[in-house]
Amino acid sequence: MASDRIAIFPSRMALTTMKGKLKGAQKGHSLLKKKADALTLRFRQILKKIIETKMLMGDVMKEAAFSLAEAKFASGEINHMVLQNVSKAQTKVRFKKDNVAGVQLPIFEHYTDGTDTYELTGLSRGGQQLGKLKKNYSKAVELLVDLASLQTSFITLDEVIKITNRRVNAIEHVIIPRIENTLAYISTELDEREREEFFRLKKVQNKKGKDRAANEARKEALRLQGVDVDGGNLLDDQYDEDLLFTD
Repeated sequence: MASDRIAIFPSRMALTTMKGKLKGAQKGHSLLKKKADALTLRFRQILKKIIETKMLMGDVMKEAAFSLAEAKFASGEINHMVLQNVSKAQTKVRFKKDNVAGVQLPIFEHYTDGTDTYELTGLSRGGQQLGKLKKNYSKAVELLVDLASLQTSFITLDEVIKITNRRVNAIEHVIIPRIENTLAYISTELDEREREEFFRLKKVQNKKGKDRAANEARKEALRLQGVDVDGGNLLDDQYDEDLLFTD
């Protein structure tokens, strides 16, 4: 059908052009397929890390909550102590990118900036429990940053993989078949033209042969009647040598 091929005039140049397009489409399909495979592999690795981090996050948060209960039991209400010692955030997050098969994945990294503003907290009582509390919640914050980084990369990869797979399917099931159908159409038209040209040349050759045979038969009939047909005709378009006149 005409809708299954590209609208193009069949010619040798068009055949060469479509062959180049087919080669480019096949190469693009191969590269996109490799990209999709690489992204899928990284996607599965991130998914595995997310599951492991979430399972670990449950244990860490449970331990941190238990540490908070211990600290409150040993030191009493510690909200006012926390508010008095808060000046600025110690655990901060920096942003960078990771290139995976041409896709920029956002990566979050945690780091500590400044000194511990809670180092004097708990000197009166409950210092050990407060130290354990700070350690557990610091670990929980680090896991939250790692989990946020993994989740963001997971969502980004999911969208890119969907787009890449759609492109791969479009090239494989739409673009390449249309180009192949166009090549088949052009080849068929060119073959048909060659057959028509061969048939036309054969008809012309047969006609010339018949005309030649009829001409020979006419000359033979004139010879039998005693007419000189080999003397030539002044009206024939023949080459005559130039005459040189001298005194």
